[in-house]
Amino acid sequence: MKILNDNAQKQIGQFVADDYRTAAVFSRYGIDFCCKGQRTIEEVCNKKDIDASQLLDELEVQLNSKTDQTIDYKSWPLDLLVDYIEKKHHRYVEEKIPVLLQFLNKLCKVHGERHPELFKINELFKESATDLAAHMKKEELILFPFVKKMVAAKIGETTIRTPKFGAVVNPIEMMKQEHDNEGERFRQIAQLTNHYSPPQDACNTYQVTYAMLQEFEQDLHLHIHLENNILFPKAMKLEQQFG
Repeated sequence: MKILNDNAQKQIGQFVADDYRTAAVFSRYGIDFCCKGQRTIEEVCNKKDIDASQLLDELEVQLNSKTDQTIDYKSWPLDLLVDYIEKKHHRYVEEKIPVLLQFLNKLCKVHGERHPELFKINELFKESATDLAAHMKKEELILFPFVKKMVAAKIGETTIRTPKFGAVVNPIEMMKQEHDNEGERFRQIAQLTNHYSPPQDACNTYQVTYAMLQEFEQDLHLHIHLENNILFPKAMKLEQQFG
């Protein structure tokens, strides 16, 4: 019972940081592990009226399952993790946004009269597209380069200048707030799309668009998780080594 109690007090984001396979379990229960990963199992179960013992049992099954697909992101050097986030997740967002905007505009024209929720979905995704573009640029031009400078300074045992933004926690807090905004937007999109279930009269474009939106949200969850739960804490810890 001691293990059960210990795990009940463990933060959700830490579960996923230790083994990303647990994200599938949290997703099934509608538990936000990226933007709200600082909550404990006990906290979220009490709030959502979930059986904590059952959730922990499912997490244990997932953790004990054998797979070769688990990636230990926590073990990666910070500069490698930064490059991975930028090249995989930032590029993914940039590639998918134009396609989704085109499809959503088409759905509004063709199906909007029968399904007025499409207009709100389109509006929310357009806001997300605009904000994500600005968000990623700030990371690529300000935060990520500084993280790489810290890694290089540590390896070379050289000094590092204090950046214009002061402590690294300052841009990190801004990024986390913007992550929260995106998480809320996609909670609304998921609700409006009936969790990405197209209606009975949905054409192929309708079905593809909902599937793409769901994939986009899943990629965003991993993207935010890698930053909130792994990159950001490690960057703040690394900065402390420079006094």
